[in-house]
Amino acid sequence: MAEQTLNIPQLLVFIIVSVLAVRWYLAKPAAAGSRPAGANRAVRINPAHIDQVANMFPQLNRRDIAWDLQRNGGNVAATTERVLAGRGLEVPPTSFNIPTPRPTPTSRTAAPIAKPSQPDLITRYNLSSKLTANAESTTTEEQPKQKAWSQDRTERQANFQRRREEMILAARRKLEEKEKAKVSGAPA
Repeated sequence: MAEQTLNIPQLLVFIIVSVLAVRWYLAKPAAAGSRPAGANRAVRINPAHIDQVANMFPQLNRRDIAWDLQRNGGNVAATTERVLAGRGLEVPPTSFNIPTPRPTPTSRTAAPIAKPSQPDLITRYNLSSKLTANAESTTTEEQPKQKAWSQDRTERQANFQRRREEMILAARRKLEEKEKAKVSGAPA
């Protein structure tokens, strides 16, 4: 039998394969649902995500929500799925604190700008003039239906806009009727 010897290329291949195997073993992710201790601290939870989950599930504790978001990397969908599946949220350790929202920098000279509330559809689509004009005319006379689809793009767009306006105005009238009925039916 001939003696086997290791030459330099075989030795280099062995070292490279060994290094790659060690790196793969050390970089292998931990078991599902758990992370290394340092990885949990790196995840920054967005307070808006906590608010979003708290609005969907008001019975849940905000601290529990924050802990679950911290554990799953800030994934709102995973937290929501966990609650909907009935598994519940884990109780956070006593050392866990809910992150506070960062204060937004404001200028000292400028007054804070108040964000306008969402305008109603009448204001958004500029229908206030049609609201008063169409209040009596649409209830008394029925408008003839136009054909459902047109080959002309501008005509389709005009039909769409007209139908949208009619729906908004009809919904407004129904709401006003409900309010009148509520006021007239309420005991004084």
